[in-house]
Amino acid sequence: MKYNNCGELAVISMKGCETFCNQVDNYLKEWRKHGGQGEHGFLASADCPRFGSGEGKAIIHESMRGKDVYIICDVFNYGVTYKMYGQNVPMSPDDHYADLKRIIAAIGGKAKRITVIMPMLYEGRQHKRSGRESLDCALMLQELVSMGVSNILTFDAHDSRISNAIPLSGFDNVQPTYQMIKALVRAVPDVQIDKDHMAIISPDEGAMSRCMYYSSVLGLDIGMFYKRRNYSIVINGRNPIEAHEYLGQDLHGKDAIVVDDMISSGDSMLDVCRQLKERGANRVFCCATFGLFTEGCDNFDKAFKEGVFDRVLSTNLIYHRPELTGKPWFVDVNMCKYVAYLIDSLNDDATISSLLNPVKRIQTLMEKHRKDLETQLKIDFDKK
Repeated sequence: MKYNNCGELAVISMKGCETFCNQVDNYLKEWRKHGGQGEHGFLASADCPRFGSGEGKAIIHESMRGKDVYIICDVFNYGVTYKMYGQNVPMSPDDHYADLKRIIAAIGGKAKRITVIMPMLYEGRQHKRSGRESLDCALMLQELVSMGVSNILTFDAHDSRISNAIPLSGFDNVQPTYQMIKALVRAVPDVQIDKDHMAIISPDEGAMSRCMYYSSVLGLDIGMFYKRRNYSIVINGRNPIEAHEYLGQDLHGKDAIVVDDMISSGDSMLDVCRQLKERGANRVFCCATFGLFTEGCDNFDKAFKEGVFDRVLSTNLIYHRPELTGKPWFVDVNMCKYVAYLIDSLNDDATISSLLNPVKRIQTLMEKHRKDLETQLKIDFDKK
């Protein structure tokens, strides 16, 4: 392939994204080595040191002049710490976002183009106003654009309409549907993905759009829960959920895939899984782009032993708790190659339409899985 891009490619890894970015860089080096590019990789050397008071600054150790810069930032990586007044302080989303702005400021307008890849949007859940509230996510997008960012890539935005905050700037909301399905059939080879054996379940009203996509491309029926909240009280900044009510077809004997953008504490997801089991569901698989597990994994360990669910699939786009590694119920969905594809295409000013809507790849995957399943069933039958 001939790379006729707008600038030399440079990838900047923010704190906590080093492992992810190294994998992305390896793919880019492999793909571009035949064109004489990327012999030493595309990762640019940058740092955001902190003073003892907690103040910080950004340093870029090489010139960004005329380059096409891609900054990868995980604002939810609390595994990164810094020293403040002698204490170890985990980095909050605010800290990560401040460092991102510092890096952009350190570039100083010298780059030809800056693209920010922020897998989970900073303050993405504060996307709409209810009463006297701030609109933090919209302010963040506008601030990045005002600093010279040309394009913002995010994954499975809590509400994609947040792009209305920057209508004249680049904003791509990427769905990891293909990677999720691929990871599921690899982790559970005997899963049968058809109307007679499986259904897609939306855990609430907000997740319906992504569930409808799964339902459409896989040809499955869809069911939905809606959250009945108590709007008379507020606990931890939100109205507590009193119950999940189900709307949909009979689930007896069918596997169920629950699709959502994130697992926070996991209480709502586990409650939905329990209700699915009570309604006769066979196996329950939870697909969440972002696995935060803010309250730890003990409740999931207990629920798994009780047979409440079978697998939780979540991407490596954000930091995962170290204890998730090795959990029998957890499936890590690696997105490094996909992100490398996006960067490779955008740097060459190529369209990413097929990457944003992978219907053909999903159909090819399903056809292969059905043939593999038929072959395995025939082998098992012959053995008997």
